[in-house]
Amino acid sequence: MMLDEILAKTKEASFELQALSEGTRNRILEELAGKLLAKIPEIIAANRQDLENARFKQYPEAFLDRLKLDEKRIQTMSAALIQLAKMPPVVGQVLEEKQRPNGLMIQKITVPFGVLAVIFEARPNVLIDVVGIAIKTANAAVLKGGKEAILTNECLISLVGTVLERHIPKAAMTLIKDTDRTVTLALLTKRNFIDLVIPRGGTALIHFVIENAKIPYIETGAGNCHLYVEQTANLEMALKIAVNAKHQRPSVCNAIENILVDQAIAETFLPMLFEKFQQLSIEMRADEAVRKIIPCEPIDESDYDTEYNDDIIALKIVENTMEAVKHINRHSTKHSETIVTEDVSAKNYFFQFVDSACVYHNASTRFSDGGEFGLGAEIGISTQKLHARGPMGLKEMLTYQYRIHGQGQVR
Repeated sequence: MMLDEILAKTKEASFELQALSEGTRNRILEELAGKLLAKIPEIIAANRQDLENARFKQYPEAFLDRLKLDEKRIQTMSAALIQLAKMPPVVGQVLEEKQRPNGLMIQKITVPFGVLAVIFEARPNVLIDVVGIAIKTANAAVLKGGKEAILTNECLISLVGTVLERHIPKAAMTLIKDTDRTVTLALLTKRNFIDLVIPRGGTALIHFVIENAKIPYIETGAGNCHLYVEQTANLEMALKIAVNAKHQRPSVCNAIENILVDQAIAETFLPMLFEKFQQLSIEMRADEAVRKIIPCEPIDESDYDTEYNDDIIALKIVENTMEAVKHINRHSTKHSETIVTEDVSAKNYFFQFVDSACVYHNASTRFSDGGEFGLGAEIGISTQKLHARGPMGLKEMLTYQYRIHGQGQVR
């Protein structure tokens, strides 16, 4: 089918999805969770073929990690759907209500956007995250994944379709199987079918959407995140946070790419960091000031703007909290930043002036995640300020409508 024909079917199905009761939508989520568990071997077989193709093309290990689905990850995807089903209703909730002197009753009610278009790269789990949140919020979804995950995505959308078609047309959740960039470009212009675009991927994809979208979009994903170790920090705590935030899963957007160290503790902390990171085979890049204390690869200024998604870190010595904040605001993607300090004034300054969606004190940036924030699931992390910011769960996938009740009033 032509793209317009595909999107027209999804738009039509969106109204049938909105007509379903909350209970029916929750049952669909539960049925899909069970279907994922029942089809684990089938999903892994499709994913294994995608992985083999990616290895043949010599994609880096971090990319392969994002692409991979194993039994544990599929079980986690299933559990997230169950959790969504158990969460309280979010559609049709009264946000505000007031009666005017003329007798009009005005209500502000949560409603779905209608049709979401989510463009993502080599993370097939995103497909299920999107489907789950979309069903819970009564939004239809058009999904376009990268060519590297096409077999896995086709397998997953087929399972989604078998569950959906027992209740509504399976076109409510549509995978665009043509992975060509020209199709993405065309998708970004379909204002008559799509209400909101969400890119999930690297900087290049996000910039492509920003530059070409004719539809409202949410800027998400790119994570050039920072850890600042202030001079009063508990250094053992700082080391523990550095290891977790960089190494626990380096391929994701909430992993740190930069560590800033206060000059007052640099000669103490940097050797500790070097010893630990060397054990973990983490490549360290730094300027001359750092390399006078520990051996590192020379750094290029562009490294401070790079999201490595790998076991690579950029290091810098800063004079104080003010310089750390200036550096972060200059180079970050406004995703997640953390300070390790025992100084309340340093923490408060960091919180007030760092211009990022998630700002931490004495904790790893790896918690920037919808599940960890108690949102049930996540459709992405917004690095912009309108209409959503930070991890986006159910409430962020809704807009609102004013409903006005009268008894014949005229103006």
